[in-house]
This record gives sequence, C-alpha cells and structure tokens, in this order.
Amino acid sequence: MDKLTHTRSHQLYDEALTLVPGGIAGIRRPYNFVPGEYPIFLNRGAGGHVWDVDGQEYIDLLCSYGPIILGHREKEVDDAVIAQMEKGFCFNLAQEHQNELARVVRRLIPSAEMMVFVKTGSDATTAAIRASRAFTDRKVILRCGYHGWHDWCVEVKGGIPEKLYEDIHEFHYNDTDGLEKLVAEHKADLAGIIVTPVGHPLAHPVEDPAPGFLERVRELATAHGAVLVFDEIRSGFRMSLGGAQKRYGVTPDLSTFGKAMANGYPISALVGKAEVMKVYEKKAFLSSTFFPNSLEMVAALKTIEILERDRVLDVLWERGAKLRRDLDAVIERSGVPAQMTGNPMMPYIYFPRDDAGKYKERRTLFHTYAIRAGVFMQPFHHSYIAWRHTDEDYARVCQVFEDGLAHIKQVVG
Repeated sequence: MDKLTHTRSHQLYDEALTLVPGGIAGIRRPYNFVPGEYPIFLNRGAGGHVWDVDGQEYIDLLCSYGPIILGHREKEVDDAVIAQMEKGFCFNLAQEHQNELARVVRRLIPSAEMMVFVKTGSDATTAAIRASRAFTDRKVILRCGYHGWHDWCVEVKGGIPEKLYEDIHEFHYNDTDGLEKLVAEHKADLAGIIVTPVGHPLAHPVEDPAPGFLERVRELATAHGAVLVFDEIRSGFRMSLGGAQKRYGVTPDLSTFGKAMANGYPISALVGKAEVMKVYEKKAFLSSTFFPNSLEMVAALKTIEILERDRVLDVLWERGAKLRRDLDAVIERSGVPAQMTGNPMMPYIYFPRDDAGKYKERRTLFHTYAIRAGVFMQPFHHSYIAWRHTDEDYARVCQVFEDGLAHIKQVVG
C-alpha cells in the first residue's frame, strides 16, 4: 500500500520545531506513532472521522485519547456551548451550571457526595492527592497507573527535586501481594492509595481487574485509615455512567473523572465522600482563574444528557463487543502472534514479546499498514470507540486488520 502524503504536516512540523520545544507537546510527537507514516497535524473532524492538513481522511479509533465519546462536532453539544457563549462564560463568580452539573454527577457516581470541577486529569489527580494528605495528616501515597504530568507522578523526573516524589511508591496492577508489602512498610504514614481501576501498562495488554483485586485495595485502605482514590479519568462516563466503580461494585473515597465527561471540552472533576472533600473548605486550597468557566460545564451537562437519553453506553458495549469478537476471529485466522486485549470500550492490539524481537517489527508494520489504509490508532496506547462510528467503519477496520496481519505474515511471519 502506498505511503501517504504528509507535505503540509511536515512543513508545519519544521516550523513548530522553531517555536515549541519538540515541535508538539508530549505524547502527540511523531516518535510516539510511526515516524514518517502518520500525519503530524490534523485539520478537522466530524462524527467518527478526522482529516489531516493534507486532506486525508481516517477512521478515528483514538478519539483524541478518549474525550470523544459521542463524535467530533456533536451538534447538540456544540449548540449548547454556543448558546452559553452568547451569555458569557468567564466571570468573577460562579454560574449556576456548577450546581446543576454537581447534582447530576452526584446522582450518577457512587462515590460522589461532594465535588470540585477543574480542567485537566492532572488537576484532578493532584487535587485528590492533596485532599488525601490533608484529610489524614500523613504523607505517603501508593500509586498504580498513569496519573498525569505533575511533580508527584510524572514518569520523566527532569527538573523535579526528589523530595517532591520521595513519598510516592508505585505498585503494579493486579499485584495484590506487592501492594500488601508496601502497605505493611508504610502503614504508619499512609495517606492514600490511588489506582486506575482498569489497567493500562504502556504497550502491554490492557487488563481488567482480577477477581478480588479492587476489593482488596479497598480493604487495605480502610484497614489502615488511608484514602482510596480511583483514577477514572479514562474509565469515567465510558465504562458506565458511574464509572468503573459502578460497574465493578467497589466504591472509593475519592475519584477523578474527565475525558469523556464533556465530549472533548476541557473539564475534569474530583468527587468523593463529603468528609474528605471538605478539606477544601479551610484546610487545603484549590483555585484557578478558569475552573469556574461555564462552557465546559454546559458541554458536560449536554453530553451526559445524551449518554443517558440515548443509552449510548449500552450501544457502545454491544457494538464494541461485536467488534472485539470479529477482530479476535481475524487474528486467529491470520496465524500472526497477536491478541486483542482490553474491554470492548478500550480495545488494544498487542504483539507479545519474542526472543528474536520480531514483535517490534510486527507492531510497526501493522500500524504502518493501518494508517495508510485510513485507520487511526496509536501503537502504544489502547483505542476507544465512539457513538458516531458506523457499522461501515467497523467493517472497514476488520478488513484493514485482516489485510494488515496478512502483510505481516508474509513479511515477518
């Protein structure tokens, strides 16, 4: 299959390198995809598709790394936001949308007695850590998963004094024994445990919680007076309207929500038990010029209304399960060492490691073929599905998987 044309993307990237460190921030840099094969700049989106600046169209299976739960340019959501723009949205004081959204969130999420609305996932997880420490008057945090870019959790430690993360200790997803050892070691000063309830180790199989894992985390936090935090930035309003905690029946003390909450508009939330959340009345501080802005709250209200009204998540689970079955069958027929991992909402094709290191070549060949065929995924991150994807889109995805794996079989084996 012919290589795509990225003339305009590369022109913009060359200019960006003179303006922005690395040209583009973070995980959207070219080396996180297949360099030279993926577009670097996108131009527009509609429904379940996106177009790059060179005019090429793709089925969007990355969904902006998760926020697009309905589809790009969802008219009802955008119309609600535009109507609010006509009134204004950045004021000296809060608007009533704060209370309206808070009531909806409290109704849907098991752990949500009180909440604060912020802008990003990193805002919310860092606010959760501060609340945990303020509530317990302890320092140590045990963490599992990706929680953002702030000093206490960022993977790249450049520019961060060790004292800012020396009381943070990491454990592995579904590793109850490892967590128990850390709890025993730090129980005297254990402020909180934060865990992503659906596992996402980088470029590895996406895991669901093993039987009893989340329940045991809950037991350990309770037994030692620590605050349990679920980082539901990815899973919230996608696994269910009440998040993974609702689906799996384990209620944390605090939880963070974002991404799919407003179909792409920048809002996140820290929600939790009132006794813990009330540290933000006097004992701890949280504020930003833009936290009270109402456009994102209006977008969240309309997104959640659509999710409920049209039973969107039921539809997505059903369609995602079918897609997953179809892709499993494609992989089995191909004879290529690969597997679909994750749940139907967040699928990921995984190429297991082998002694010869061919898994890397298989992964690169597959994603090169897929992007040339117009299917946008991320080689090192799971995909998402959106309401505006069509049956034709998923049929196309299956065909691209079949052809791409056949190509791998021919080239690598």
